[in-house]
Amino acid sequence: MSTPPALTELLSTLPQVGRLEAIWLRPARRSEPRSVSAVEVKVGEGLVGDRYRGRSPSGKRQVTVIQAEHVPVIGALSGNPGLSAATLRRNLVVAGIPVGALKGRRFRIGSEVVLEWTEVCDPCSRMEQALGAGGYNAMRGMGGVCARVLAPGEIRVGDTVVALPIDADDLAAFDG
Repeated sequence: MSTPPALTELLSTLPQVGRLEAIWLRPARRSEPRSVSAVEVKVGEGLVGDRYRGRSPSGKRQVTVIQAEHVPVIGALSGNPGLSAATLRRNLVVAGIPVGALKGRRFRIGSEVVLEWTEVCDPCSRMEQALGAGGYNAMRGMGGVCARVLAPGEIRVGDTVVALPIDADDLAAFDG
């Protein structure tokens, strides 16, 4: 009988490299998100041109990331087939890599930018307005993650998203 893999091994193994599908910025409070093909990312601040840039006192919410594969599920659960990721008010939409598996990890987008998972990005009450009655609950568990910027640079739609190697110190952020 074989020994099951250690938790470190399970956490460090991801099936594939992801892809940045979309970048959304909101330049002002209550403004509509606008799609951009590239954006400059700054340490301690976030995305240049986004209203939240530099406004996260703890640094935990410099960038928000959502799983592209979750968008149609949220749409189906909220009665909004064809839902646009822009409605969900997240900055980056990534596909092909499970954002939940980035918990407590650092990840690279493109060749320069390194982000660090900081917390789950729970939906806010505005999802009731955006998605209709029950929108908040339709999005629970699929709202994505928040991240802080560790290495600056420019990211572009189409860039790869790669989880960086996990070490024993990173395991402290994992609680199940």
